[in-house]
Amino acid sequence: MSEALRKLLKEGKTPPQHQDITPHVGILTLHFQLYGCEDLKAKRRAFTAMKAIWGRESDLAVSETADQEALDCATWTIAALGASAQQITQRLDQVEKDIQDRIDAAILDVHREIL
Repeated sequence: MSEALRKLLKEGKTPPQHQDITPHVGILTLHFQLYGCEDLKAKRRAFTAMKAIWGRESDLAVSETADQEALDCATWTIAALGASAQQITQRLDQVEKDIQDRIDAAILDVHREIL
């Protein structure tokens, strides 16, 4: 037991309580259509920014979740962690817009889920 805790208990004070924080998780899944990829190396090059930019963000996790071997399509999922559903929604809106601007592939389908 630390000296600070012993002192608080001796004085009859209770130690400060930490507020429980329940994080919210948002999942954004994007299905892309690719054109002109002759091999998997070209496909990976088209999505380099997905991990290079958004994979380094502390509140995001980025992964190719389906169609790994297909040359004409790709499915990527971005998971976001935040303090509120509203914060997560805003963050995923921003990420989706940035992906549309930076990734050279048509987005066929977008699926969102807030947990």
